[in-house]
Order: sequence, then C-alpha cells, then structure tokens
Amino acid sequence: MIGIAFAVIVLVLVFWVVGLYNGLVRLRNQVKNAWAQVDVQLKRRHDLIPNLVETVKGFADHERAILENITKFRSQAMNAQDVPSKINAESELGKALSQFLVVVENYPMLKANETFLSLQEELSSTENKIAFSRQAYNDQVLFLNNKIDTVPTNVIASMFNFRPEPYYEIEEAERETPKVSFR
Repeated sequence: MIGIAFAVIVLVLVFWVVGLYNGLVRLRNQVKNAWAQVDVQLKRRHDLIPNLVETVKGFADHERAILENITKFRSQAMNAQDVPSKINAESELGKALSQFLVVVENYPMLKANETFLSLQEELSSTENKIAFSRQAYNDQVLFLNNKIDTVPTNVIASMFNFRPEPYYEIEEAERETPKVSFR
C-alpha cells in the first residue's frame, strides 16, 4: 500500500514538473514568435530605406552625413545576430530616421514630391506596425519572465536553463516629446 501511494505521489510530481516545463517551453516559443513578427516589420523598414535615401539624395545632397548614417545603421541592424544587439542597432537606426525626417522639413520641394510622400507614408505605417509588434513582443516577454521568476516554476526554469528575455525598450533620448514649430 505504501509503495502504491509513493508511486502515485512520484507520478503526480512528474506530471506536475512536465506541465510546468511545457508551460515554459510554450511561453518561450511565444516570445520567439513575437520576435519574428517584430523582425518582419524591421525587414520591411530595411527594405524601404534605400528607396527613401535615393529619393532624398537628389534634393538634399549636402545632407549626405545623415543619409550615410541611415545606411550604416541599417546595415548594422540587418547584420545583428542576437535580440539585444538587434534592439540596440534598431534604436540607432530609429534615431537616424528621426533626424532625417526633421531635416526633410527644410526641403519644401521634396515634401511635395509624390515618390517621397508615398515612401514617407509607407515608412510611417511601418513604424506604427513596429511599435505594435514591439508591444506584443514585450507582452510575451513579460509572461515568460514572470513565470521564470515566480515560485514554483523558477525551480524548473533554473533546472532546465530557461533565462529571462530582454524587453524591446526605447532609449531615454526617444522618450522626450518632439518639439513642433509652425514658423
């Protein structure tokens, strides 16, 4: 009788551990899926940038440094191998694009160019999709990191080497409200 009770307890414990492990795997896969969705939108951004740069080159030739930075940061972002380095590279690219859009305000002919307007609208739409995808990714990271950090799954997580995932956060400089002037 004691042997059967012991076997039942062991079996319940095994199922419990398997259930916790499977839950962690499921959350980790959801984080990977959410990152893949972010990556799709980042690829879309990367594909738009060369066309945008080429369109602007004809109008703003002396803004070459900003255009070169955008190209450089795009290349770094595309070559980043892991999530933290990709997040950093994308942050730099985002800052360069913001600078670029501020400079564009100085070129009324460019702002009236149909190709540029179309590309700018596409970039704006893509940036919105990136923000939405980033939020979905961060939500999944929150779920996984909470599971990894709370009892009892923290024991299973440490046994099977589950690690917290990084959030896709904006840098402090991007938190500032942009100044708008209608001069």
